[in-house]
Amino acid sequence: MLATLALAGCSSADGLRPADASPRVQMWLTTQDRTALLAEQPALKWAVGQAPGAAIAVDPSQRYQEMVGFGASVTDASAYLIQKMTPDARKALLTDLFGPAPGIGIGFTRVTIGASDFSRTHYSYDDMPKGQTDPELRHFSIAPAKAEVLPTVRAALAINPELKIMASPWSAPGWMKSTDSLIKGTLREEAYAPFATYLTRTVQDFTAEGVPVHYLSIQNEPDFEPENYPGMRLSPAQRAEIIGDHVGPQFKAAGLKTEILEWDHNWDKPEQPLGVLADAEAASHISGVAWHCYGGDVSAQSIVREKHPDRDVFFTECSSGEWSAAWPDAWPWTMRNLIIGATRHWARGVLLWNLALDEKFGPHLGGCGDCRGVVTIDSKTGAVTRNPEYYALGHLSRFVRPGARRIASTSPVAAVESVAFVNPDGSQVLLAFNAGKDAADVAVNAPAGHFRYRLPANAAVTFRWRGER
Repeated sequence: MLATLALAGCSSADGLRPADASPRVQMWLTTQDRTALLAEQPALKWAVGQAPGAAIAVDPSQRYQEMVGFGASVTDASAYLIQKMTPDARKALLTDLFGPAPGIGIGFTRVTIGASDFSRTHYSYDDMPKGQTDPELRHFSIAPAKAEVLPTVRAALAINPELKIMASPWSAPGWMKSTDSLIKGTLREEAYAPFATYLTRTVQDFTAEGVPVHYLSIQNEPDFEPENYPGMRLSPAQRAEIIGDHVGPQFKAAGLKTEILEWDHNWDKPEQPLGVLADAEAASHISGVAWHCYGGDVSAQSIVREKHPDRDVFFTECSSGEWSAAWPDAWPWTMRNLIIGATRHWARGVLLWNLALDEKFGPHLGGCGDCRGVVTIDSKTGAVTRNPEYYALGHLSRFVRPGARRIASTSPVAAVESVAFVNPDGSQVLLAFNAGKDAADVAVNAPAGHFRYRLPANAAVTFRWRGER
């Protein structure tokens, strides 16, 4: 028998405990038809006891990984567009992205070391004419990052001082590589030590500019050599040697606290990070494994973690784009595979790709010509469009705070998937997504009792309630 749903009365200051009754369950809804977009709904009242039959069971006594945050990358393209905005518009957008409610509270971001395909020019921090080298890095300079990327991240940090930052190179400087170019090739062995110094100085100089680097991978997508934008192939054996003999020791000698993440590539080749972690010296400097979405299945994250439970898991890149329609296709895929899937498979952080792109899916130079940003900024008017990825992130980034722990939640209702967390303040958060074609009656059992909700097809709902500390 369905329990009656009661609307909340007046709430206390924290919005979680009504003054006139027992604690209520707050909820925020996004529907595929966009009639609700991360919109708060009337609160639900707890019913006594446990709901019979199929129900999502939330158990805060079973705790898993501690969360770092959710967000997207401040690429050169994103920073360029954000810095072009008027000061008031820029502040409003960054506050919406990185600030607390009504913002979505992004707590994790990624920056590139040098250029990616989403840059207006191809560059590194130590470019030399063809045939010339600079092993002592006399020409090293992070000046390109000072123009737009670092000011954007500093502004985000001013809004959210808890923001955590990851950095990744798309290529070493061309003179370090077999191609003497940012395009294609691998790192020459005699450049291993200079490359480690290059990364060390990048972290040091970013920090001096007010942008601390909390996590770093030594190479974005090391099993891929792009045709027309910076990239570099590094085998597992190369990565193990570079990390174990050079980057790790240099970071330690320099007193850097930056944590090194291995792989930073797709789900389809878990044997690659496993190969690097099999090297004891390299593994001693690696804190976790980073993953992308462009091949394989999210379950690969758990495959590696089961063999290395002492290593963190991060999901660090996925882009939606015009190859799939935004709401009918990208919205459910992102919710199921990244927001719910990646976290259920141990990710401490979830990053999408470009934070912002323009109406022409750029600016970019080579690479993806139809990728979509979390938001779209019109290059002529500055108008901002919030894309499905914005709402997908927001369903957790607004509510799951740094230091939260994932807790047990079941998904016994056909087509309804879930993930749950407990925040440091004791509040509990449950995200449920209905991947089915029809609305689903969802019951939720928790220690405080149970509640019910009818979840529309292809809709996401975040529930939050005050739990025990």
